[in-house]
Amino acid sequence: MSGTSGLLRIALPSDGEGGTRPIIGSWYGNLYLAAAISVSLYHIWANVISGTLSTLQLAGYHFAGFVFLCALRYPMIPRFAKSRVMLAIDIFLGALVAGGVAWLINQESAIYDRGVRLSTWDWIFAVLTILAAIDLTRRTTGLIIPLLIIIALSYVSFWGSEIEGIFKFAGTLTMETITFRSIFGDEGMFGIIGRISATFVFMFILFGAFLVRSGAGDFIIDLARALAGRVTGGPGFVAVFSSGLTGTISGSAVANTVSTGVITIPLMQRSGFPSRFAAGVEAASSTGGQLMPPIMGAGAFVMASYTQIPYLDIVAVAFLPALAYFLSVAIFVRIEAKRSKVRPPAGDSPRALEVLRRGGPAFLIPIAVLVALLIYGMTPVFAAGFAILAVIVASWLTPNRMGPRAILEALILGAHNMVMTGVLLIAVGLIVNVIAMTGIGNTFSLMIAEWSDGNLLIAIALIALASLVLGMGLPVTAAYIVLATLSAPALQSLIVNFIVDIDGDLVQAMAAGTLAAEIRPFFMLADPEALTKLAAPMPLAEAQALFDAVPGPLMDQIRQTATDALPVELTLGALLSAHMIIFWLSQDSNVTPPVCLTAFAAAAIAKTKPMATGFTSWKLAKGLYLMPILFAYTPFLTGTTGEVLLIFVIAVLGLCALGAAIEGYFEGPLAWPFRLLLAAGGVALIWPNEPLLSLGGAALVLAILAWNVLQDQRAQAIETK
Repeated sequence: MSGTSGLLRIALPSDGEGGTRPIIGSWYGNLYLAAAISVSLYHIWANVISGTLSTLQLAGYHFAGFVFLCALRYPMIPRFAKSRVMLAIDIFLGALVAGGVAWLINQESAIYDRGVRLSTWDWIFAVLTILAAIDLTRRTTGLIIPLLIIIALSYVSFWGSEIEGIFKFAGTLTMETITFRSIFGDEGMFGIIGRISATFVFMFILFGAFLVRSGAGDFIIDLARALAGRVTGGPGFVAVFSSGLTGTISGSAVANTVSTGVITIPLMQRSGFPSRFAAGVEAASSTGGQLMPPIMGAGAFVMASYTQIPYLDIVAVAFLPALAYFLSVAIFVRIEAKRSKVRPPAGDSPRALEVLRRGGPAFLIPIAVLVALLIYGMTPVFAAGFAILAVIVASWLTPNRMGPRAILEALILGAHNMVMTGVLLIAVGLIVNVIAMTGIGNTFSLMIAEWSDGNLLIAIALIALASLVLGMGLPVTAAYIVLATLSAPALQSLIVNFIVDIDGDLVQAMAAGTLAAEIRPFFMLADPEALTKLAAPMPLAEAQALFDAVPGPLMDQIRQTATDALPVELTLGALLSAHMIIFWLSQDSNVTPPVCLTAFAAAAIAKTKPMATGFTSWKLAKGLYLMPILFAYTPFLTGTTGEVLLIFVIAVLGLCALGAAIEGYFEGPLAWPFRLLLAAGGVALIWPNEPLLSLGGAALVLAILAWNVLQDQRAQAIETK
């Protein structure tokens, strides 16, 4: 622990850096710590003990607590962070907004009794709450998200009705209706997203904080060193392994980077890895931690809430893709270790059994309790609450026993780690509410379908681009929610159409005279005589002409009706694939320039150039872009056990080939002709639904690997002579 406070001794990430107000060792620091403890205790009480709060109450008080913490932590004007006047203003505004939120929550019934009419005080506190959400997102993340919120609110208020084209909003909503829905609506600030933030996201970030405080983070790193520290490239494998395990519980790729990177990056540097590469490995591995079951940084629970697909089904299919991603990073580590002639660092690595004895219970028992309770059927928030209790109990089986002081520190750390995410998720409700009110989500989905012209790969590329832009200002969970709201329907439809070829089946049914009765009336809008024509068989060319004459929006309704008639398993599988694609692509802003905050955090530890480190991490995280393609074009998430295992092996071998082609090194250096052949083999391996092509690619890659190993052995034999 570092830093001393009058309340207790605790280390908080990035204290006083990046325009934040230092809170350790001051009276307002004690106020912050006390408020953080209160916020964490409130969430435990509301989620585990009470269970009687409405969504509005749960999310509203959740936001009120984080408004106050955020106002203390992030000054309105960063350069005046140490000003007592600015501190007083921030404390006053934080308390005022928190009180205003409480007022609005308690006025809900009165507002309905007045016929959804806001009183003067309702107006004052509602506007203050919305302005505070905008300002606090500016303080925590910059201008991008506040500008998006302002654009969204102004669009539905006035300028949306003034523009022409598909984005014209012809609604007649009053300012009172917009304000009411922004706060009280199911898609508003204290609606569905607010509930997700106050339940799944917070409880699992708090669970991660308890695990970290119990010593689980040190245990993970020590275990990684014990298992991989003495092999070639071992320190790099330690970073991959430890970041994968830590990331699934931390809830933040940046927090994962700074917590494990301070150990793994210097370890890699001392072993001979280039500094920029060491930072890139840590950034890429920490990003992948959000993809690793059983927790996935709360992503699995958010996805389950949105799709209504059981949590256990999601984590079951998410494991092998996540493992393939980490193996892809490990491949780059192995290649760089061979090329840079990395040797294990001096000193003995800890023994695995000793590490398991010393710290294993604090990590393994709580995870086992969590998974067991979820399998038993307990809700995720209840399971998280009992898992937190299991952390405390299990810690007494280790030297790092958690007493009252350690418990308070974990409560503080959990609330502290949630400040930015808690404020942002509530604020994002303002954007999602506009999307729901105006139907922009459907319009955006139609645009993706139109721009991609039915091409699934182009649609994925468009979503990847949108996720990169959103990720510049939003954390992963918020970016996933917004992107899923906008694009999941279109992506699901394209995946279903790829699997079934709905268009082709519809034309065939029209030609055979067997088109479903509920679909036939749609064609009358394109041809008044359609019912007569469709009642009997017709030439295939005539059926195709009638099908092509249907306008785009009407055709989307026809396809949706046909999709609804498909087997539930198929449509649910396409829904899961669509959301998993979006969730994976939502991670890309962590490692993709120009923002890539995770890479920048790693660069600060490694003392390398931030943007250059960002490009390195982007190169190492190639699996982040290739796995979604497999989700779309193969049954990687929905197939039988044999199919999934075969795709996993093909994916790993393909990523291995592409990594070697990019680096120009396998077990030894590769000339350009072999790099081109490896690239071709890697593409052939991951090319979907072409078994012979994959077999040929595998044979080519393995042949080049065998040849390269022989060349490397000969070179080593010459060196030893």
